[in-house]
Amino acid sequence: MMREFCIFQINENNQIQNRMTTVTIKIPENLHINSFEVGMLVATRLFEQGRLSSGQCAEMVGLSKRAFLELLGKYGVSVFGYDFEELENDLKNV
Repeated sequence: MMREFCIFQINENNQIQNRMTTVTIKIPENLHINSFEVGMLVATRLFEQGRLSSGQCAEMVGLSKRAFLELLGKYGVSVFGYDFEELENDLKNV
């Protein structure tokens, strides 16, 4: 059995505004994930790709910008746009 979540609303220009499209996703019930978690997974990926700003992502999941930025690490996303390998390589070259 599947559960449906409305996880976020975003307009055609990848902006969170008054005119938005609702996205619904079906998730297997045995995954044991809530709508906030699904929204964060999507928001952090869009932020990581540079498609949305941290403020837009925060609004998408109903958090303050600061709270969203503080949670990025939990989802393996750097605030600075670096992944671990890039940082490691930079440190070797210093």
